[in-house]
Amino acid sequence: MRAARLIKMVLLLQSRSAMTAAELARELEVSERTVTRDAQALSEAGVPVYADRGRAGGYRLIGGYRTRLTGLHRGEAEALFLSGVPGALREMGLEDAASAARLKVSAALLPSLRDASRTAAQRFHLDAPNWFKEPRTPELLPAVADAVWDDRPLTARYRRGDGEVERQLEPYGLVLKAGVWYLCARAAPQGAWRVYRIDRFTAVATGEERFVRDEDFDLPAFWEERAEQFARSILRAEVRVRLSPAGARALPHAVDPLAAREALDDAGPPDSVGWVTLTLPVESEEVAHTQLTALGAEVEVLAPASLRARFAGDAARLARLYGR
Repeated sequence: MRAARLIKMVLLLQSRSAMTAAELARELEVSERTVTRDAQALSEAGVPVYADRGRAGGYRLIGGYRTRLTGLHRGEAEALFLSGVPGALREMGLEDAASAARLKVSAALLPSLRDASRTAAQRFHLDAPNWFKEPRTPELLPAVADAVWDDRPLTARYRRGDGEVERQLEPYGLVLKAGVWYLCARAAPQGAWRVYRIDRFTAVATGEERFVRDEDFDLPAFWEERAEQFARSILRAEVRVRLSPAGARALPHAVDPLAAREALDDAGPPDSVGWVTLTLPVESEEVAHTQLTALGAEVEVLAPASLRARFAGDAARLARLYGR
């Protein structure tokens, strides 16, 4: 533990011209007294740590000293590629590995480039969770993430409907979609591929032996295919509508964007007042009522008759409400 802290202290001083005891204490999560003792230990070990006295004093390395302890180990290197997603790293338990990796990269850079990580962080930030939803980290996410990184099989209990099922899984990849974590896995051994919401796992146990990973597996391509399949699978009903030009432009923002674009592409030419008629796949009549209501007077529902009657009832109530 102390050895790792001493190495981190050297890398911090190597990546910056000087640091105060308070700054080092904050970075290393120790007291300033411990920083003083660690600096003395480094000096005794031959690392040229110099302490500047006074109010503006601090610690620095003398004479352009550079340590060779900048090599990344595998965990740090993998975490570094995710360092643009700090929230995801924290939830998977990889924040410390990413921090160490970034520090080693910074220490290895030329002095003129050492502020690259800070300047990049001030210009790009990824906020993955959706608006107006309190993100909740699944309790079992770190254990699942460890199995994914180590290619170790999982025995998982999973909530399905009113009960639970147990599955033997080969965990291939994690996906964070709109603040929800998913596991892409294959039934062990080498069975069907499935996607699981990690917040529905009630228990997981990691196996000792590593499974043989299919090198042809492409996580982004797999997720894109499954996401499209899911989006299409829930569109089990159809409605017939007329849309004004403004309604046609707003349709992809009110319903499934892909379904909207395909329906607009298949629509016939506009009528004499510029309205288009199209058939739109929807999840259900209830969902369609909620979604299409957002378009207001820019949409006319033609079929089914029951949905048209709903909108006619809405219009009548609005007329009474605003006509008073």
